[in-house]
Amino acid sequence: MPSAGFVHLHVHSAYSLLKGSIKIAKLAELAKKDHQPALALTDTDNMFGALEFSDKMAGSGIQPIVGCEIAIEFGDQDPNARNVLLPSRVVLLAAQERGYRSLMRLNSRAFLETPDTHAPHIKFDWLEGETEGLIALTGGPDGPISLALAGGYTELAAARCERLASLFGDRLYIELQRHNIEKERRVESSLIDIAYTKGLPLVATNEPYFATTDDYEAHDALLCIAGGR
Repeated sequence: MPSAGFVHLHVHSAYSLLKGSIKIAKLAELAKKDHQPALALTDTDNMFGALEFSDKMAGSGIQPIVGCEIAIEFGDQDPNARNVLLPSRVVLLAAQERGYRSLMRLNSRAFLETPDTHAPHIKFDWLEGETEGLIALTGGPDGPISLALAGGYTELAAARCERLASLFGDRLYIELQRHNIEKERRVESSLIDIAYTKGLPLVATNEPYFATTDDYEAHDALLCIAGGR
């Protein structure tokens, strides 16, 4: 079979509120221009764009992959200890209808069952019985495994990977990103070691928040508005 070429699997649209700036119609235009056969939408903490995304991609002849970037609380640290890692996000992609329904349930629970004083997230235990039909990526440099490695918690990173693999099996991918920044370089070799040691596949993502380099300053202004600075 001919190679499918590059497929974006970790993309943010303008529905990643105050973080992403790419409109869904623009995503379809860009993917078609790049001859991408498929594209995954993985907005932060929500699936608001799923319907529009599916409609626009299908209309452009591109396979839509519905996903979400969602934070997980692993419950594996003492909340009173110093330097506790906050819930951090993995990417969940719907590979089948059952996975899509699980993703909707998990995303809804993240909003409905998280205290108002905390950012939406799921508890690790909620994944039990909800992973069939889902593919998981480890979330890049800000994911729970990379952050554990960056903080020097090597055993914690391995344990988290093991727990995710116990639920997703070979549908768990160790995610690598290369934007030439230090936090990515610092953990890449350790991520690759974990992947080889545990027999897990690797995936390369880019995680775009805006469309072109010309959009950088406008996106920077968006982040400043979001952060109040």
